[in-house]
Amino acid sequence: MLFPKKVKYRKSHKGRSRGQLNATSRTKVNFGSLGLKALGGAWVTARQIEACRRAMSRQLKAGGKIWLRIFPDKPITKKGEQTTLGGGKGPVDHYVCVVKPGMMLFEIGGTTDEIATKALHLAHYKLGVKTRIVKKIN
Repeated sequence: MLFPKKVKYRKSHKGRSRGQLNATSRTKVNFGSLGLKALGGAWVTARQIEACRRAMSRQLKAGGKIWLRIFPDKPITKKGEQTTLGGGKGPVDHYVCVVKPGMMLFEIGGTTDEIATKALHLAHYKLGVKTRIVKKIN
């Protein structure tokens, strides 16, 4: 599972979703030949990223390369179930990546377009955000 090795602050503020504010970086296919692009904004958990990576790796059968363009660096805290109010913020439960519309999530290269498309389609099912498969523009 992905998580940061070292963080400046253990817990972070929740922040806010700024509507449909489009991504300004990580918007193009840079490394592979095909990529999976987010169409909406969401929090993608480390578990979802790992599930996508496994699904794509199984489909490729060691015949290509996968680039993860997102990393879960935002800590999400959770208090116990039957805990009363007060007592401060709960411990870190898991990590998420803040995904904006237009952000490239995964890229695949070194294999045929049919296999890469199938692998990215399998990864699409594991995510909680709408996505589109895009091709590199030369």
